[in-house]
Amino acid sequence: MQRNRPPTPPPFDPWRSAEAAAEVQAASHASAEGLAALQARRLRALLASAVRDSPLYRGWMKGRDPERLALQDFPIVRKPQLMRAFDRWVTDPALRLEEVKRFAADPRRIADPYLQRYVVWESSGSSGEPGLFVQDAAAMAVYDALEALRRPTAQPLRRLLDPWLWRERIAFVGATGGHFASTVSVERLRRLNPMLAQALRGVSFLQPVADMVAELQAFRPTIVATYPTAAVLLGEEQLAGRLRIEPAEIWTGGETLTSCMRGFVQQAFGCPVSNSYGASEFLALASECTQRRLHLNSDWAVLEPVDRLGRPVAPGERGETTLLTNLANRVQPLIRYDLGDRVTLQPGRCACGSALPVIEVEGRCDDSLRLGSGARPVHVLPLALSTVLEDEAGLYDFQLVQQGPSQLLLRTGLSGQQAEESLRRGRVALAAYLSRLGAPRVRIECHCGQPAHPGRSGKLQRVIALPA
Repeated sequence: MQRNRPPTPPPFDPWRSAEAAAEVQAASHASAEGLAALQARRLRALLASAVRDSPLYRGWMKGRDPERLALQDFPIVRKPQLMRAFDRWVTDPALRLEEVKRFAADPRRIADPYLQRYVVWESSGSSGEPGLFVQDAAAMAVYDALEALRRPTAQPLRRLLDPWLWRERIAFVGATGGHFASTVSVERLRRLNPMLAQALRGVSFLQPVADMVAELQAFRPTIVATYPTAAVLLGEEQLAGRLRIEPAEIWTGGETLTSCMRGFVQQAFGCPVSNSYGASEFLALASECTQRRLHLNSDWAVLEPVDRLGRPVAPGERGETTLLTNLANRVQPLIRYDLGDRVTLQPGRCACGSALPVIEVEGRCDDSLRLGSGARPVHVLPLALSTVLEDEAGLYDFQLVQQGPSQLLLRTGLSGQQAEESLRRGRVALAAYLSRLGAPRVRIECHCGQPAHPGRSGKLQRVIALPA
C-alpha cells in the first residue's frame, strides 16, 4: 500500500489487552456452568449499556427497566435497518455515518485510527447492503486475545517453540485494497509490531492468478491465511507445478470449508488446514479444536439459531438464520443481529475436553468460475467478483450465473432506472476485470427485476458456476 506519510499507530490499550488475554485464557478452561455465568454477566452489562447510551435502543426500550430486560425482549435487527439509523445506533455522538463513509472510502487510510480512538472496517454487501463497523480499544483487545489464544493449533510443537509467530512468514490472500476486517487487521498488526511488518504480507486475489502465484513464490510464506475457494485455487496451482511453496499451515475462514476442500488443500500442500469462523460483526466467533469441530467463543458472543419466523430452534437443529449478540462492542451495540448464516448448536460436550459450545456453520458457499474453453481456463474467485461489483459498480443486490464457458448472466432483484444503471456499471466493471485476468471475450447478459435463485446446495448463492 502506497503512503505519503508515516503510518499512524492504531488504537491499542496494553492494559486492557493484558486483561482480556487473562480473561480469555481463564475462560478457555472454565466449566460449562462457569461459561454460562460469565456470558450472562456480560450480557446484562451490554443490554444496560445499550439502553442507557444508544438513542436507538433507548427509544425502543422506553419505559422498560434495564435491569429486568432479557435478551429475548430485544427486537431482531438487520444490517440495512441499523445502517439507516447509524447516527442514533452508536453510543458516541461524535460518530456520524457520512463522515465514517468518507473515511472508509479512502484506501490510504486503512488501519488509521478514526477520531484517534476507533478501528473502522466495512463488510461486504452479501446481504444486499454494505456495513460499517466501529470498534474501540477494548473491543479490539478482546478480538486480539481470542485470535491469539484460541486460534487452531495445527502443529502444537511448532507453536510451543514459537508462540508469538516470530519465525513465521504469514501471507493473507484476499481483497487488500479496501477497509475490510481482515485487511484492516493485517495492517493494524504490522503497525503495532514492527517485527511483524516484514513477515506479514497481504496478497491481493484480485490480480491475475499468475501474478498472485509469483508474489507468493517470492515471499515463500510458512503460513497462508485465506478463504477456502482461494486455498483450492492455490492448491491447483501447486499441484500443477506453477506454485512451489512449502507452508507449514493453511488457515481458512470466511466461507464454508467442506471436507473435500480440506482434503484437497492438505494433499496439495502436504500440511494441515485449520478453519475458523468469524464475521465483520465479530471477528473471532469460533475456532477449530483437535477434533476439527468449531467451538463458539461463548464468553464473548451469543448465537441464536432461529427459524424463518425468528423462533429459536432446538440444539442439534439447523436454523434458517442466526442472531448474533456481540458482548465486546459497546460503541455499536449488536443485539440479536441477523447474520444470515445457518448455524447448528450441537448438544453435548466435545471429545477435545473444551466446554465451549460446538457449532456447525453453513456460511457463504459461492462457486469459483472457470472461464474459457481452452487448455488453460481463467479461474475467478467468487469473493473477487463480489468485491469488483460492490466496490467499482456499487452493485450489492446481484446474482452472477455462469451459463456457458464464456457467458455470464448478471441479474438483480431491483427494478427501474437506478437498477438498470447499476447493472450497466456492473457489466462494465466486470468486463474490465475479467479482461485484466485474461478473459476478454466473456459475454455478460443483464436482467433487472429477477430475484436471486438458490444454488445447487439449496442455499442462496451470489456466484453460481456452470455445472460440471
